[in-house]
Order: sequence, then C-alpha cells, then structure tokens
Amino acid sequence: QVQLVESGGGLVQAGGSLRLSCAASGRYFSPNVMGWYRQAPGKERELVAAITDGGRTNYADFVKGRFTISRDNAKNTVYLQMNSLEPEDTAVYYCRVLGTTYWGKGTLVTVSS
Repeated sequence: QVQLVESGGGLVQAGGSLRLSCAASGRYFSPNVMGWYRQAPGKERELVAAITDGGRTNYADFVKGRFTISRDNAKNTVYLQMNSLEPEDTAVYYCRVLGTTYWGKGTLVTVSS
C-alpha cells in the first residue's frame, strides 16, 4: 500500500502563486511516474502534470509556462509550483502514482478574481 497526502492548497487571488506538496509513504516503489490531477466542480478529473523518477516532465497545455512539477526522491515528495493562477484553476488537486489506483484525497485550490 502507498499513502499519498497532498497539502498546500488554499485561497489565492488571480495572478498569485501556490505550491502544492504530495508526500508518499508506505510501500513506495521505483521506477514510477507521479502526476498531479485536478477536478473542478461539475467537470471531469484531468491530468495537469506528470514527472518520472528521472525528472522527465509533461504538462497539460493549459498550464504550460505557469506550473512546474518537481520531485524530491529522497523525501518521497512531489511538488507543483503554480504561478499566474487564474480563476479557471479553481479545483481540487490530487496526486497519483500513474498506472496504479493510488490517489491522494486532494487539496482544494480556490482562485478569486
């Protein structure tokens, strides 16, 4: 079993920044790809960004240039730095070990206009 705990969400004004963290514990395996997803009210959950344990990254078009995913393998933690936030970024953000059923419970990000 792998436990994933997200933190760092909150309320921010448009144009502001937040940094999300996802701490993994339990049976943690490698290699793996970690991802951040989000789900806005009334919408499907969507992939925001992903990172391999070697540091290769991939981003959804709607966050390119604004969000940065990173990871600290020694701390079993994945981060999502979110800059230039927009009201459309309001959602619950989840981390996941891609290709598995391991999801965190999410952290709410609210961007006010």
